[in-house]
Amino acid sequence: MWIVYASRTGNVERFVQQLPPWPRLRLRSGEERLEEPLVLVTYTTGFGEVPPEVWRFAQAHRSWVRGVAASGNRNWGSNYARAADRLAAALKVPLLHKFELSGWPEDLQVFVKGVNDLALP
Repeated sequence: MWIVYASRTGNVERFVQQLPPWPRLRLRSGEERLEEPLVLVTYTTGFGEVPPEVWRFAQAHRSWVRGVAASGNRNWGSNYARAADRLAAALKVPLLHKFELSGWPEDLQVFVKGVNDLALP
């Protein structure tokens, strides 16, 4: 399973670097291409919005997306990591996890379990 991610401040990048050695693709423009099952991991921008490059990629790859996760800051209240909610609803895929900033060891465990569960036959 590929981990496709976008990181603006480095929080998502730090989270992804701690994952098992799964194949990874960092989104820069959203024009990147991949034709394999993937999980999207993103930051949340504005007031709970999905970053534009992530929307572009997600729309073009909706048949390959198996799950989503997002980073956020709890100070944003109901908009905390809301990009994951929006993506999961739009793509009709599971929301695997929401984590604050670059996450904690427990966040990594939850996410890894979620990805592994997706990969089961």
